[in-house]
Amino acid sequence: MFNPSNFLGSLQKYSRSENIQINLAFRSLNRTFAADMEKERENTGKVFLIAGSEPLGSAGVQADIKAITRCGGWAAAALTCIVDEDTSRIKGVYPLSPDLIASQAESFLSSVGADCIKTGVLPTKEIIEAVAGVLRRYARVPKLIDPVIVNFAGEQLVSDAAIMAYKQQLFPLATLITPNRREAEVLLGRPLGDVGESLRELSQWGCSVLVKSVEEGKYLVDYLYEADTQTLTPFPKKKLILTDRNGTGDTLASAIATHLALGSDMQTAVARAEAYMHYFLAGPRYVISADLRK
Repeated sequence: MFNPSNFLGSLQKYSRSENIQINLAFRSLNRTFAADMEKERENTGKVFLIAGSEPLGSAGVQADIKAITRCGGWAAAALTCIVDEDTSRIKGVYPLSPDLIASQAESFLSSVGADCIKTGVLPTKEIIEAVAGVLRRYARVPKLIDPVIVNFAGEQLVSDAAIMAYKQQLFPLATLITPNRREAEVLLGRPLGDVGESLRELSQWGCSVLVKSVEEGKYLVDYLYEADTQTLTPFPKKKLILTDRNGTGDTLASAIATHLALGSDMQTAVARAEAYMHYFLAGPRYVISADLRK
């Protein structure tokens, strides 16, 4: 690995008049640095995000990039919309054009490539269709579809037509979908009920399913159903009193995407992401005051 101390030490071996030797030293150091970077590139999972941007840094692409970086991956992104919000309310959601979103994604995927693709907020039916059109061309890349369709209070965020587009266009392309409990119930059209039966139904498109934050007494449980093995795995965690839940789902999904990109199998990727979330939620995530006048 390139070490600044070694770099300075190499230069100190030469006098200012020995330009040729200095140039040779630079070339040698550059070759070493390039070789180390290439080795890191081989070992670093590239996660490509197709999601929205928000100004608080706690959700959307901003939260995704933080989680991917902390989990050892490398993040890039195509923006789908700009969300204007403060700590008390969403002021507006401004979608970008479907053609621009598709072009951004194609620009990265065709020239750089990804080890996993993760979607976030896709606010319209037309955007979902455009994204699906791009993802179909990259069948071998694992895809994590996080269907952002319901907020924490259970209010539907997108149209019925957009939800149908998720089902018809994106879920059949997905390796894993990660709805929270309320989103799962919207997709099912009924209360969650028996978890195993419900998750099997949600895997009808051929994807594995992680339903987040199912209340079980003193615990919240994330349930993973793996479509290929038809196994159900619970990931329980104690309930925490959080002043701000914004972005926790984005963070978990991005951590899973990172470990899939790094080569983990599904159950291992989820387990490692759940361990990261324990660390993430136990400490101060960011400093935001709900009242900036204080």
